[in-house]
Amino acid sequence: MLIVRNRIPLAELRTLAEETFGNLVKAVVDVERRVMAVGGELHADEESILLEEGSSQQNLWGINLYPEFSDERWIEFDSVLNIRPSQGNRGRGVDDPEARKVILAIVGELVAR
Repeated sequence: MLIVRNRIPLAELRTLAEETFGNLVKAVVDVERRVMAVGGELHADEESILLEEGSSQQNLWGINLYPEFSDERWIEFDSVLNIRPSQGNRGRGVDDPEARKVILAIVGELVAR
C-alpha cells in the first residue's frame, strides 16, 4: 500500500492491479487533505493508514480504480466504508454529487493518465 501525495503514473496503478485483484485497485480518498491511499486488500486497510497519518474519517471515501478503462468506468464509487447514515450517505456509493465531483478532481490530479 502507498499514500499518493503527488502524481502517480497510470502504469503503476496497472501494476498494483495485477498484483492484487487483476483488474482493479482499491483506493481511499481524503477529500480534505487531497491525498489517497491505494493498493490495499480492503478499503479499511487504506482507511487505517490515512487515519494514522491524521485524516478524519468523515473525509474518507472508498473507490475502486480500473486502470484498463479510459472512460467513466475507470472510477467506481463502491465501498462499505462509504456507508455512513450520520453524513446522509446510506449506501456503498457516494450519494452527494458534490462529494463525487471533488473525488473525481482529486483522482484526476493524482493519477497521470
